[in-house]
Amino acid sequence: MTAALAYAVPDSPAELDRGPLTALAAGDDATWQATVRRYDALLRSTARGILRSDADVDEAVQRTWVLLLRNADRIENPRCLPGWLATTARREALAVLRSQQRAVPTDDVADHVAPDERDLGTGLMSLELRRELHRAVDTLPDTQRRIVLALLREPASYDALSQELGIPRGSLGPLRGRAVRALRAQLEPSLR
Repeated sequence: MTAALAYAVPDSPAELDRGPLTALAAGDDATWQATVRRYDALLRSTARGILRSDADVDEAVQRTWVLLLRNADRIENPRCLPGWLATTARREALAVLRSQQRAVPTDDVADHVAPDERDLGTGLMSLELRRELHRAVDTLPDTQRRIVLALLREPASYDALSQELGIPRGSLGPLRGRAVRALRAQLEPSLR
C-alpha cells in the first residue's frame, strides 16, 4: 500500500483494513509524512480554537502526534483516525491551557508579603499583651510614660527624642531604665 493511498476511504467493509494504522504503529516514514501532511491543518485549527500562542499550538500538536505514535495500534478503524486526532488535539490543547493556569508566577504578590504564620490564639495573646502593656504604661510617672510611648511609637535617636520631649539626652537612659523596671514589675505577674 502506498502512502498516497493510505487513507483512501474503502468502498466496502471488505476493503476496510488497518494497513495505514499498522504502518503508523510500525513507524513507517512515508506513512507518517503523508499523515502529517494530511492532518496537520486539522490539528492546528483544533488547537487554535483553544490556544492563542503559536508555541502553545505547536505544543498541543506535537503532543497529539506523540500520542498517535503510542496508540496507532489501538485504533480499530482507519475511518476513525480524523476524529481521534481532532479529539486528542482538543484534549491536549486543554491540557496545555490547564498547565498554564496552574503555573505559579515567579513574581507573585506572595513573594513580597511575609506569610502570617500566627494562629488565632497567638493573635489574641498578642492583643492582650499589648492591652496590658498600655495599661501599665498609663500608670507610669508622666516623664517615663512619655519616653516609653515615644519609644513604642517609633525608635528615634536619643538626640531626636531629647529634643522632642525637652529632656536632656543624658537623662533619657536612666529614665528609660526606671520605666522598663516598673513595667516589668507590673507585667511579670500577668505573663505567668
